Amino acid sequence: MIRAILALIFFATQAHSETIVLGLSQDSVSITATFDGSDILIFGAVSRTAPEPLDKGKLGVIIAVSGPDQTVSVFRKQRRMGIWVNTDEVIVDRAPSFYAVATSGPIEDVLSDTEDLRNRVTIPRAIRSVGATVDDSDTFSQALIRIRAKDALFQMNAGAVDLEQDTLFRTSFSLPANLIEGDYLARIFLTRGGKVIDTHSTVIPVQKVGLERWLYNLAHVQPFFYGLLSLVIAIAAGWAASAGAAALKR
Repeated sequence: MIRAILALIFFATQAHSETIVLGLSQDSVSITATFDGSDILIFGAVSRTAPEPLDKGKLGVIIAVSGPDQTVSVFRKQRRMGIWVNTDEVIVDRAPSFYAVATSGPIEDVLSDTEDLRNRVTIPRAIRSVGATVDDSDTFSQALIRIRAKDALFQMNAGAVDLEQDTLFRTSFSLPANLIEGDYLARIFLTRGGKVIDTHSTVIPVQKVGLERWLYNLAHVQPFFYGLLSLVIAIAAGWAASAGAAALKR
């Protein structure tokens, strides 16, 4: 009995002999009136309580950053009587507004399909579409991935994680200017032979500040005054343009 307990303790210790220690270059991202994107550096180290288990496969690091989830309607366009119209529709129940993945090697080498299915790491796994009524619903998800990848909202960067001596790792993500506000989740996966052996996650708040925050609050909290302000600005701009044109004619 005692031997069995000691064996369980030993294997439990071995299973967690490699863990993640994480650091960020910035704890939050501020969206200002002149915000044109940002880079965030994610770095860390592998802490070990036992010698590196080289017999269990190659070490891998995967880092995924995801924005707030959205429900998205994806339409198929078809040409009808010379006009492009929306026909079939698939509702994607959950799609991150931003999703970027960086790995220390080819994704098929550092993560098995089973672990990908369990942890929803790759971009197709991060998207959930259930209850679709069309036969080729996967093509709608692929279309969404293609569109958002074109806008740099979906990023797959294989080999972008710099892993030094199987201990120190780092990578950077480029956040585009069209980010939405909310909490962004950074997940780090430590793998060995394609199997996840440790995970770590942290939240990166993305918030509007300054004039952007003031206008956002005014529009949502006091929409009447926001509309009135917009009307005043439009009238003032029109008057200024008219006065400028009259001055040029003189």
